[in-house]
Amino acid sequence: MSKKVIAIALVIMLISISFAACSGTSSDKVVKIGISQLVQHPALDSAREGFIEALKEAGYEDGKNIKIDLQNAQGDVTNAQTIARKFVDEKVDMILAIATPAAQAAANVTKDIPILITAVTDPVSAGLAESLEKPGGNVTGTTDMNPVAEQIKLVKDLIPGAKKVGILYNAGEINSKIQVDIAKEAAAALGLTLVEATVSNSSEVNQATQSLMGRVDAIYVPTDNTIVSSIGAVIKVANDNKIPVIGSERGQVDAGAIATKGIDYRELGKQTGQIAVEIIKGKKPQDIPIEGSKVVTLIINQKAAETIGLTIPKDILDKADEVIE
Repeated sequence: MSKKVIAIALVIMLISISFAACSGTSSDKVVKIGISQLVQHPALDSAREGFIEALKEAGYEDGKNIKIDLQNAQGDVTNAQTIARKFVDEKVDMILAIATPAAQAAANVTKDIPILITAVTDPVSAGLAESLEKPGGNVTGTTDMNPVAEQIKLVKDLIPGAKKVGILYNAGEINSKIQVDIAKEAAAALGLTLVEATVSNSSEVNQATQSLMGRVDAIYVPTDNTIVSSIGAVIKVANDNKIPVIGSERGQVDAGAIATKGIDYRELGKQTGQIAVEIIKGKKPQDIPIEGSKVVTLIINQKAAETIGLTIPKDILDKADEVIE
């Protein structure tokens, strides 16, 4: 082999090594993801787990090519703000904000880091996006807006003689106020009266539930983080008084509510994770619409119904996607 051929071969080899090194830097980068969860309860936990599951299915695993920093605000907005600032200071590549206050805290401290949201009922009213179709900033993800009107109708379907329905919520949570407004309209259309009981923190949930006893024929629980984090207290008081509880998502039914026609937070979290993968691969948040849940299921807790002596109509059982025996 001549010296000229050897020289050309060496040049080609060096160029190849150079390209390989450059591409390796990009593909081998560990993506840092900060997760800010407002509070621990089954729905938000499921959304977080679904998010991580979707990433793993796409080949992104914690400790390998992504690094997840999970933080819980313990239901305190101030904590959520501290967590958001921490993520910005540490220059994470992406933030997953679970529930509206966590999302608002993140959006208030960065306009540059992509923010994925989930378990946020109305991102537009919360000031997180210009519209669901075109978020317009660094925030995108999924909304957990429920079929509230259908859930109120479920009250009527399960308890045909019901006249008054109690609704428990934290008046300081914008997600809940939006759902209450929808519930009021839906209840009025069905000839039902909505009786409100509000709380400001989880320690008041038991007393608020007690205040509804003797005044309502059923209780409806929206996707309110304060109430859901103490759903066990609601179920206990309601069961002691033989009052059926209608939930807004499957976690509440698993905890002892009679039924729901609602979203599955694990599936919602998975949708959010799939959007996160798009962003990791280079897509901009402002170009990705905020999605609603693609899965809505009717779940009946037969065992809970039997506990309070309620008979579920056969036509409802026949329509159910799942019956918990």
